[in-house]
Amino acid sequence: MALSASSAAQPKGATGVLVLADGSVLWGTGFGAAGSAVGEVCFNTAMTGYQEVLTDPSYAAQIVTFTFPHIGNVGANEDDIESRVEGAVGCVVREAVTRHSSFRAEREFAEWLIGHDKIGLAGIDTRALTRRIRLGGAPNAVIAHDPAGNFDIPALIKRAQDWPGLEGMDLARRVSREKHEGWDGGPWSLGGGYGRISEGPEPAGKGPSVLHPFRRKTDGKPRPHVVAIDYGSKDMIFRNLVKAGARVTVVPAQTSLEAILALEPDGVFLSNGPGDPAATGIYAVPTIKALLDKDVPIFGICLGHQMLGLAGGAQTTKMNQGHRGANHPVKRLADGAVEITSMNHGFAVDRDTLPETMEETHVSLFDGSNCGLAIKGKKAFGVQYHPEASPGPHDSYYLFEKFVGMLG
Repeated sequence: MALSASSAAQPKGATGVLVLADGSVLWGTGFGAAGSAVGEVCFNTAMTGYQEVLTDPSYAAQIVTFTFPHIGNVGANEDDIESRVEGAVGCVVREAVTRHSSFRAEREFAEWLIGHDKIGLAGIDTRALTRRIRLGGAPNAVIAHDPAGNFDIPALIKRAQDWPGLEGMDLARRVSREKHEGWDGGPWSLGGGYGRISEGPEPAGKGPSVLHPFRRKTDGKPRPHVVAIDYGSKDMIFRNLVKAGARVTVVPAQTSLEAILALEPDGVFLSNGPGDPAATGIYAVPTIKALLDKDVPIFGICLGHQMLGLAGGAQTTKMNQGHRGANHPVKRLADGAVEITSMNHGFAVDRDTLPETMEETHVSLFDGSNCGLAIKGKKAFGVQYHPEASPGPHDSYYLFEKFVGMLG
């Protein structure tokens, strides 16, 4: 039941609904987990990667509207999960989910949603909903699915209205790991799965293995040690750091400066994550400032980029609709090159607040917003986009090599 406008009257057979805080009610067909969840409604323009999107912790407390109509058609599998922690609470799609048509699928998309406690809503006019978000900003809403079609609409409206929204909300602590751990995973290959770091020689008589590319550096020296602060990271980021030649230890978002330095890092990575950067910055920024004072090399992505901006003296701001998709052109100011990037953010570093001690390195060609910065006189830089997501497909991988190359 595709609707181009809100309707308070429940259509016959409707088993799902999206209720906006302004009282608008969009009816459809529910799938995936039954129940209800509250969050901010955003839209993502990517044509592929719906499973990666929904398991990205940066989407915590968000309901993702997919603009591409055919979602779920390649099923789901365990290899395409970006994180084992919380991601998006649900998704809104145009067409009903069909059976999968991919040899990599291990289960149907709807079944996978049930297993991950995420709600799906099909039959919505996603074009109209996307235009609504672009014009009026991302609204708070409740997504609900009941196979029997029983909904208390006034209660759902009140729940959406009572939810405070993402501004001022620190979600990084909610999605960060609870203890530090070594990371040994490498990139994925067809037929080989995910590789692992191996410090020893190849097994005799067995030929090259998936471990081979992720051993020590070619000169035999130990890998430089990167301590990654987890604000809600995607696993693929760590895999790319490994691919670039680093040894990675991941620590919780609130890890102290003393605990980080005790790990003897050659460099520190600041991960992506959800929520308001100003709220997360209350505890993250002092640590980052101290690392800068000690001239520790730093690389930040997405929320980590925003944390670096705050630590350098800039400010962040809430965007009207945000940037979410896999086709965002970003200009690299150093040489004018354009990178096709993947993005997922509703906040941004306010480029008008960059102090003289910071340099803008990348800008969005969609709206001119800041997409990269560096701190002058320091080995510290960040980008707003996701170089690990491979939309170009490899336009931005050089950033991992740049960072690891700084570490000697």
